[in-house]
Amino acid sequence: MENWETLNVEQHAGLRVSQAPDASRHFAQIVADEFIAASHDFPIFFTKHAETGGFYAGVVLGLNPGENLSCVDGRLPGYRPADLERQGFYLVEDRIVINRDHPVFAGSDGERLFDDAGEPGAALRRVQQALGRLQTGLPATDAVIQRLLHHKLLEPIDVNLRFDDGSHIDLDGLYTVSLDRLHALPDAAVLDLFRQGDLQLAYAQASSIIHVRRLARRYNDQLTSAPA
Repeated sequence: MENWETLNVEQHAGLRVSQAPDASRHFAQIVADEFIAASHDFPIFFTKHAETGGFYAGVVLGLNPGENLSCVDGRLPGYRPADLERQGFYLVEDRIVINRDHPVFAGSDGERLFDDAGEPGAALRRVQQALGRLQTGLPATDAVIQRLLHHKLLEPIDVNLRFDDGSHIDLDGLYTVSLDRLHALPDAAVLDLFRQGDLQLAYAQASSIIHVRRLARRYNDQLTSAPA
């Protein structure tokens, strides 16, 4: 793996990590135990992997690729998904490996990974937590999605946005939990979803969609404030 290095204090004592690349991320994958925290700040949707066709969950951060409307002064003011926290870092056979070409390592700004004593700093501890969360959370989330699919609770959703300048954006390939189908399930099925913890996640996802309005307002404000 060219330009990939095993993270170690001897080689990376002065390495810094920046959150600046967040500004170009319009979508981030999340796992099930992030749903509640993420639902307070972002719209959560399900979508399909282009290669496999399998479902996964994520948050919409912006309406166009390369544009993060949720950032304020280059940073996310609320919840920061583990998928963003671990940018540039990977687990390979329980070792943390970094891609030195990733823009999170560009420049001299950002937080140091190691403190003066050679111990993991706050930034690296967040990365470690994010990698662990994803390692355990991805298979757990796949299981949640399979249970939702078993009950036919995922349905496509049309997100059609119109703006004051006459332009429009349509977000395609997104799915949401159908509350109508959920409410029509037999009591035994609902009880099973409740005991699995899926019911809380389903309601968190469905309620989070309201945040699309915030993104649309921010996008529209940018259009109307742009110089002619």
